[in-house]
Amino acid sequence: MTAVFSHGRLRLYLLKLLDDGPKHGYELIRLLEERFLGLYAPSAGTIYPRLQRLEVEGLVTHTAVGGRKVYEITDAGRAELRQRADELATLEADISASVEDLSALAGEIRTEVRGSVRDLKRELREVARQTRQGRWTPPAPPPRPGGNGSPPGPAESPLLTEFDKRLAAFTVEVGALVRVGRLSDNQLRTAIRLLDGALDGLRRLLR
Repeated sequence: MTAVFSHGRLRLYLLKLLDDGPKHGYELIRLLEERFLGLYAPSAGTIYPRLQRLEVEGLVTHTAVGGRKVYEITDAGRAELRQRADELATLEADISASVEDLSALAGEIRTEVRGSVRDLKRELREVARQTRQGRWTPPAPPPRPGGNGSPPGPAESPLLTEFDKRLAAFTVEVGALVRVGRLSDNQLRTAIRLLDGALDGLRRLLR
């Protein structure tokens, strides 16, 4: 949840949105997302428990319409809004400031990402150029048994040597892409799942 809604302020803002008219949960999520210019949207797991709590407290009520719960503010909810009018005005000002900060941050990130992508494309073009000229050498594979004075192992096939080179190059390039791209936590989790899936596929292949 964005910091502007700490200390129970989201509860107050939900009452404010319902004071404009009855709404179901996803309408409230959409309105909040629009208020933050698409840069923040609360999850259903954030909104619905608060609506249920407001209902228990008698500040909202709901009716079932088309299989959805439509929430409506009660007289008690309106009375709380009147009592907390100054707090609501401060919250609106904080939201406006937060939206400005988020917009500025988003602009900085877009600029950095564009620059990073340009740098990455330039590096990839240089690798491609060197490869065409036969001057690019992939990173050295990790040492294998037989190095550092240990008895040499059996001769490796050319394909196994090629596999080691591809694996080393893959590791270096993926690491560079992730760091240059500055992925979010969710994107990193997705990337980890993709790597885990590739590893599982190799395990099944070698069974």
